[in-house]
Amino acid sequence: MKNPYVFGFLPLITILLFSLSFSIFTMNKAMDLFKVIGVYSGMREFLSDLELKLFLLIVFALVYFMMFSALKLMAETIHELGMLFFSRDLEGKTISQARGGYVIFFIGAVISTVGFQSIQILLIVFLVTALIYFVYVVFKLSSSMSLLGTIGLIMFEILVWSLFLALVIYVIVKLYNGIIASLPFL
Repeated sequence: MKNPYVFGFLPLITILLFSLSFSIFTMNKAMDLFKVIGVYSGMREFLSDLELKLFLLIVFALVYFMMFSALKLMAETIHELGMLFFSRDLEGKTISQARGGYVIFFIGAVISTVGFQSIQILLIVFLVTALIYFVYVVFKLSSSMSLLGTIGLIMFEILVWSLFLALVIYVIVKLYNGIIASLPFL
């Protein structure tokens, strides 16, 4: 008998690895920015170089950990809501079949630790991993769904994520425009 909890720890490890990769990149960029704007020397009066890097790494890792955890929670909620609408499985057996896909995200997180010097590599690895995971899950779950249900699930998830992304972009643009408009020298 196969233990259903074998992959239970992988989401936590995956979130930690992705958070670490993105936070190392952000820490390096923040250190460069601090040097350019002249804040670095003032910070060095209070903290050593190692302490400053460690402090920034912990802060950025915590921020990314919260962001990736929130994205995972949203993704699972959106997916299970789609399954509620489009799946014929009333017992929830197919959801456990798709949990093997956690390995896909784990592999992507391990790969991201290699490419922490480039934001493009980090984003590409994350997006490709998410796409491969989505295709895997839809393939695994398609056995419990009709063709129309599978198409409905795919369209539902694309629509919800597109609306969420559009909302985030809209808020960022409005915030940016508000900040630029409030600056006195422009």
